Amino acid sequence: MVPKPTTVAGESVPMVDRTSRRRSLVSPAARRAIRQRMLLLRQSALDRIRAMTGVSDPELTTFRRELREGALPDLLLERGAGIAFAHELPQGALLYLLVRSQRPDRVVETGVRPGYSTAWILSALAANGRGELVSLGPGPTAGRSAGVREVEVGQFVPPPLRTRWTLALGNSEERLREILGDSDPIDLFFYDNGPNPARARFELHAAWERLSGRGILLCHHVDATAAWDAFCRAQGLPPQLFDAGPPPMGALAVGRRSDPRA
Repeated sequence: MVPKPTTVAGESVPMVDRTSRRRSLVSPAARRAIRQRMLLLRQSALDRIRAMTGVSDPELTTFRRELREGALPDLLLERGAGIAFAHELPQGALLYLLVRSQRPDRVVETGVRPGYSTAWILSALAANGRGELVSLGPGPTAGRSAGVREVEVGQFVPPPLRTRWTLALGNSEERLREILGDSDPIDLFFYDNGPNPARARFELHAAWERLSGRGILLCHHVDATAAWDAFCRAQGLPPQLFDAGPPPMGALAVGRRSDPRA
């Protein structure tokens, strides 16, 4: 079974209310600019979502409208997702679209820290009305800006989204083996656990073996380690890119529909 934290799901992250201080640090113009960047989408990434999930154009249009009209960008800003996260902002919206399109039942991510990606995944699961997320953390902070390092683990995840979330503390290979060892296969695995090549190789291969027949493997910062390129080549494919970034994100579907030549 998936190991549970010592507290119930949704309560494994301490609540710290700094909302009023955050609002005072971000001007209205900056908030609009950051929100716009959060919702920036590249056509090539949208095409990859269609290829990997088989989502229809009308469905994807509906999901994109949800992004434009939804409250999550403003909630993230209130919880501290400001300019320090500018390089990663657009890919949260992509994760939302991917999860809405794939409708996974079981999602695992590694390297969680403030929970920016976590919040987008959980928002999509809530909109789907199905699915659970297990996040392994805390993730590494080496090479990240001070603004990123100073936030608490899970700080960006609004309380209403935590009911489908288990935060597994203890970022080790043994801990991940326990999570992956559940009897249920994984539909979506997101590697975001730093550039260590040995760690990346272990997680990618271990997760690939536990993916369901419709499973998708994601890897963040594929430019930081050769592990992703090597993994794709081991599957007989050229390196698969989901979004050019920065930072670039890779994706590979079990059905290999992500490769246009497959």
